Amino acid sequence: MDLLDRDDIPSPCYVMEEQRLEANLRLMQRVQDATGVRIILALKGFSMWSTFDLVKQYLHGATASSVWEAKLAREEMGGEVHAFSPAYKESDMRELIELVDHLSFNSLTQWERHKATMQASSVSVGLRVNPENQEADTPLYDPCAPGSRLGILAAQLHGVDLTGIDGFHVHNLCECDSFATERTLQAIDEKFSSWLGQLKWLNLGGGHLMTREGYNVEHLISTLNTFQAKYPNLEIIMEPGSAVAWDTGPLICEVVDIVENDGKIAILDISATAHMPDVLEMPYRPRLRNAGLPKDKPYVYRLGGNSCLAGDVIDAFSFDKPLQVGDRLQFEDMMHYTMVKTTFFNGVEHPAIAILRKDGSLDVVRQFTYADFKARLS
Repeated sequence: MDLLDRDDIPSPCYVMEEQRLEANLRLMQRVQDATGVRIILALKGFSMWSTFDLVKQYLHGATASSVWEAKLAREEMGGEVHAFSPAYKESDMRELIELVDHLSFNSLTQWERHKATMQASSVSVGLRVNPENQEADTPLYDPCAPGSRLGILAAQLHGVDLTGIDGFHVHNLCECDSFATERTLQAIDEKFSSWLGQLKWLNLGGGHLMTREGYNVEHLISTLNTFQAKYPNLEIIMEPGSAVAWDTGPLICEVVDIVENDGKIAILDISATAHMPDVLEMPYRPRLRNAGLPKDKPYVYRLGGNSCLAGDVIDAFSFDKPLQVGDRLQFEDMMHYTMVKTTFFNGVEHPAIAILRKDGSLDVVRQFTYADFKARLS
């Protein structure tokens, strides 16, 4: 049944399709089995913990960007818990050493500042390094852009005593293919080979979009195996966020009003800025079920959010028939980097969260109330 035909889905609502999530996880298991790499979930991209009972059957754990994410990983995911942040406060460290198994520092000054704390713990310590290999298409998401605050340059490591450092952490990809991974490994080898032989692990970060249609999984497997043959001392870790939840479910919404100003504008019960912010930040055009580009179909509407932000507009889409108030729309692929970025801006109703089970039943696992909105501030 088409999700738009189901009357048990509230509007607005994020709907995780369990069958699609498991298909992604099975593909990742295939990569793990063929290479020996350990894949963990990056909570910054997908932290819908009501799915973690399934996720942890396939992945080795999770990686956190903060104390709160580390707590969520430890409480709900189990397995390995890794952490990286551009900077840690002393109070962060006191909590994190009780929560994580691996922790990477963004700078040598951070490592020196917290070295005594780390040496007194059982945490495996790493440094984030910058391979100076640009692969991201959008500057906002490019950790290797000139002047980046993220990662230590190879030139900054020469002559430094790395006693106590077990691994390097690299993250420079964003929704990239296997050939970007290959180029990144070549850059790592060229710039950091002097240190790789003395390390225990190498974390390749996220951005490996191995679950996207057309991704060359066999090339990824070959690339990883070739690198590991050169550095058999290294355990390879990958921590995709988007790839885990890629194309695993939509955001269902409803037309609330239709206004006219240089064309028809449909006002929805969602907000781009509050509920799908990458549409404005990246920016990108989301896929909308049963709709096309403005020239594809006879009835054209700009789709606007229900907030006061003038630019809260998703894009223009065309339809086979006129939209009516009460019509439902389905924005595809809304599980990654959506829920994790949502806000209660304007107090616009926050989408519910549901899981479409493999047997076709629907579990509405969370609906938001005024109390949730009020609790955000004091």
